[in-house]
Formats: sequence, structure tokens, C-alpha cells
Amino acid sequence: MDALKIIKKYYNKDSLSYNFIVKHSTSVARAAIKIVEHNNLDIDKKFITDAAMLHDIGIFLTYAPSIGCFGKYPYIAHGYLGRELLEKHNLQKIALVCERHIGVGISLDEIIENNLPLPKRNMLPLSLEEKIICYADKFFSKRAEYLETPKPIEIIKHEIAKYGKNKIPVFENMINIFGWKYIYKSY
Repeated sequence: MDALKIIKKYYNKDSLSYNFIVKHSTSVARAAIKIVEHNNLDIDKKFITDAAMLHDIGIFLTYAPSIGCFGKYPYIAHGYLGRELLEKHNLQKIALVCERHIGVGISLDEIIENNLPLPKRNMLPLSLEEKIICYADKFFSKRAEYLETPKPIEIIKHEIAKYGKNKIPVFENMINIFGWKYIYKSY
């Protein structure tokens, strides 16, 4: 499988959205591989790289003009929309990474309680691969200053707290499991 070939199917190579998705996803892939290597995890690095490259494939379907996306859906929907796209490519395992990487995961209860514009199902990262990519994704955004340079931990926590104080302990648990200082090396 060639992740860039799939991205090019949905994104014009000369577009702003292509620039953002490729730079962001490459940064996430590098961080995810660092997580695997630092923690000596016996995980398929090709899968991690491909899944990290495709985790945001659905953003073009959302309305996020600052990154060149002019779709009809709210940005929070890009995870499940990416899942639907990748299921059409018979990439079910990567499709789940797409759906489950938003924030530190979104529970069915949170979707219902907050009336989120999402399918009514749990969207929490379950597999180790899903957790690694979800975690790696938190270090990068689609804002220029953190597109290719990792965000400081305190900024990540501040951003996560916007979605509920209960999200901070989830992120801190990821920090305890995977570590973090090594992610900043070589950037």
C-alpha cells in the first residue's frame, strides 16, 4: 500500500490542504515511530507509518478554510469520515485509527451528552497502534508553528482540557505509558 497515492486520490498535490495533511501526517508518523522504538515495542512499523500518514485523510470533507478544506462537515467529523473512505479501500484496521484518534478518544456517552455530530458509537483508541497514533498526533497541529515541530506538553494539556477535565488524566496516562522527552529530539 502507498499512503501518498491514497492521499493524492483525494487531495490536489498543489493545494493548501495537501500541504497541511502531508506535513502534519509525516510529523505524526515520525513521532509514532519514535514511540515504537523508544519503548521497544514489537509493532509493525510499516503499519504505524501508513496509519499515521492516513489518520487525517477525511479532513478535506470538513469545513476548515484555514487549511484549505471546504467540505460540508464540521472538523470533528474527519475521523469517522476518514474511516468510511479507508473502508472503501479495504483498509479496515487503518480506518479504525482514523475514527479513534480524535482528542484522546471520544466515548459514546460524550457523543450523546454533548450532542456531537458523530455516529453514536465509542470512538476510543483500543489497540496499541491506535493509542500510539492518537498520542503522537497530540504533539502536532495544522497550525504553522506546530505543523512540523512538537507542541510543548503544557500546550497539549491546555488544548485537551477544552474538551473536559476528564481528558487530562487520559493524556497523562499516555505520557506515563509512552514517555515524551525523546519525541522532541531531532526537530
